[in-house]
Amino acid sequence: MTDNTAGSAPGSTVEKPALGRTGVWTLVITALAGFMAALDNLVVTTALPSIREELGGGLSDLEWTVSAYTLSFAVLLMFGAALGDRFGRRRMFVIGLTLFTAGSAAAALSPGIGELIAARAVQGVGAAVSMPLTLTLLTAAIPAARRGVAFGIWAGVNGLAVATGPLIGGTLTEQFSWQWIFWVNVPVGVLLVPLAALKLRESRGASPALDVVGTVLVSLGLFGVVLGLIRGNPDGWTSPLVLGALGGGVLLLIAFVRYEQRGAEHPMLPMRLFRNRTFTAVNASGLLMSLGIFGSIFLISQHLQTVGGYTPQEAGVRMLPWTGVGLVVAPVAGLLADRFGGRSIVIGGLVLQGVGLALYAAVNVGLGHYAYGPVVPAVVMCGMGMSMYFAPTAAMVMDSVRPEEQGIASGANNALREVGGALGVAVLAAVFSEQGGDGMAGTFVHAMAPALYVGAAVLLAAGACALLLPGRAKRAAAAAESAERAAVIEPAERAEGAERDEAATAPEDGQPVPAEASKA
Repeated sequence: MTDNTAGSAPGSTVEKPALGRTGVWTLVITALAGFMAALDNLVVTTALPSIREELGGGLSDLEWTVSAYTLSFAVLLMFGAALGDRFGRRRMFVIGLTLFTAGSAAAALSPGIGELIAARAVQGVGAAVSMPLTLTLLTAAIPAARRGVAFGIWAGVNGLAVATGPLIGGTLTEQFSWQWIFWVNVPVGVLLVPLAALKLRESRGASPALDVVGTVLVSLGLFGVVLGLIRGNPDGWTSPLVLGALGGGVLLLIAFVRYEQRGAEHPMLPMRLFRNRTFTAVNASGLLMSLGIFGSIFLISQHLQTVGGYTPQEAGVRMLPWTGVGLVVAPVAGLLADRFGGRSIVIGGLVLQGVGLALYAAVNVGLGHYAYGPVVPAVVMCGMGMSMYFAPTAAMVMDSVRPEEQGIASGANNALREVGGALGVAVLAAVFSEQGGDGMAGTFVHAMAPALYVGAAVLLAAGACALLLPGRAKRAAAAAESAERAAVIEPAERAEGAERDEAATAPEDGQPVPAEASKA
């Protein structure tokens, strides 16, 4: 595949550049790595009864087999991005994949519940290091004119993991054993680690040193907030642990913002990024989208099993309309975003998700009995809307910052979405409980409906945030201005990092030198 723009005759039609061999390899590797990381957020939930039967442990122990991964993943996402910027994105991506694969094998071999929880935490650390770097590596390898399609495929594969997590977990547990939900990661990881080392390009960010104080503040702050959200429903929202974790986490995050603004010599998250309207709107809408949709998925998957009477595997099959439509819609949405701009697609996707959730609730309340067929249109709408959102926003985040800042921008975006997901499960489960939901079939629907309406309202609020996104013309002008500014500002910083970048990008493995390093 070649770049068809080179050597074009005057007046001829200029074709968009192809992905190229390196771009294709990067897309395949990062999409599979993202699939594994997203899958392990949900795959273990359907295996919990089998795990308890074999390893023992109480309810809180089982909850920690889920929370240990979520907590370490969410807390260390920005730290993982900072490590990639400092020590090399390909290098840290390979290290993260290796950790994740080793953690998966350790989880499968765990002799007790404590060892399983520890292995899940290792998995989360590996995913936190590798996941934010997938977008950075993909952005560096894909021509700007083709990023919408590439990000659409990446988003579709990640959406597939989210929607099929319960199906894959239930199928492996029922047909084999719970250990196979972890063993399945090992051959994929063993294959991807050498491929990533050989096929991906190395690059680094601009900062010559880690922001140690900022890293500690944001990591501990996120730990407190996510821990409080995870433990809010089981421990009670007024328990000392929850109040202390939430309060302490918020204070530490405020301290992090102030330090990044005033005290950090090399800030890990420059606060000036939030002066960019695109960056702020995408992150605000992403947090709200995750809150509304992932909290709703948590309740809908239980509804299928509790009220519908399906096994985990059967419930997963009935989520396939959500998944299948996304695999088709996401690349198309990315292609349309490349051609017409992503603002209207993002807004439409958020509105579709909100209407889909409201329809799912209204149909179930109106029926008075369980039936799957009438809710299929609502499930399809949610799947279409999720894909329409993810495909353009990945490109928007990457295009809103300078190339050397893309790693930390991706980490911040992923971290906010993870916090939104944890918040969504906590908030919608709290609404469900407040409405009398006790997990039994008799009360489930009437308690679920108000919670889904809250989720729908949050998604419409996310759509309102997306109205702040610039249109195609303004976005293109802003990107051109940013590129021009990046070429002329901070000469001292670039001179200081020239020697480091040269060493980081030396073609020791035969790979081409990335553009941002060659410009240093």
